[in-house]
Amino acid sequence: MFLTTLRFYFNISIGQDSIGILPMLIFFDLRTIFYEITKEYDMTNNINILYEDTQILVCVKPAGVATQSKRIGSPDMVSLLKNHISMTSGKSGEPYLAVIHRLDQPVSGILVFAKTPAAAKELNRQLTTSGFGKHYYALVVGTPEPPSADLENYLVKDARTNTSRICQKNTADAKLAKLHYNLADTTFFADIASAISATTSQLKIKLDTGRHHQIRVQLSGMGCPIIGDTKYNPDSPKLATRRTPLCLCAYQLEFRHPVTKKAMTFSLDHYI
Repeated sequence: MFLTTLRFYFNISIGQDSIGILPMLIFFDLRTIFYEITKEYDMTNNINILYEDTQILVCVKPAGVATQSKRIGSPDMVSLLKNHISMTSGKSGEPYLAVIHRLDQPVSGILVFAKTPAAAKELNRQLTTSGFGKHYYALVVGTPEPPSADLENYLVKDARTNTSRICQKNTADAKLAKLHYNLADTTFFADIASAISATTSQLKIKLDTGRHHQIRVQLSGMGCPIIGDTKYNPDSPKLATRRTPLCLCAYQLEFRHPVTKKAMTFSLDHYI
């Protein structure tokens, strides 16, 4: 059952194009793919699902796992969750699962996925009309001044380097990026902060727009880059005994259930 399901839900990239792997090709390569993925992720035990019903699935994306990827052999949340749904539902055929919003691969935190087209439509409507509450914790270098503020910048993405930068409003393809931050009295990143020999601050961030690498770029631009962010803080202080993670986590998500309209809030109380 498990191998059959995995045969369904992997993509392979050839140049700039992505094609679904044919069943016979998947069967040929599956032993290696299955071993490499399950060596690190147990499909049934290590997916942290916070809530699931017939319409939506809310889970925690670990740092290092893509929300959705075209790279063969790399587990992403869509593939992992489709296999989870297939194994638990007992239904044949590929399950429907729509990505509503994303987190950068090195960022951990809460995501909601839609399990029906109608749920996807309603959640996307909320996302584009400020119906979502997306909250983050970040551990940054230094102390921001002022300790609480709204940040508004225009950002432009460089697809060649997969980075974004702050730019002028009249720059081609510039997009407005807005967030609110304030110093947080929290122990969320306390273990990492205490092990780094530099002045750090923990920030609580409310994201108002969803631009490429937005939080990372805006915090770096104001002089408080995120600890462990190798793209926008290459000289970041490092942990002595282990790899320093990118210290940004989507710790809270708020929205209304697409069918019942009930207000739903999901939170994490420690870094994952």
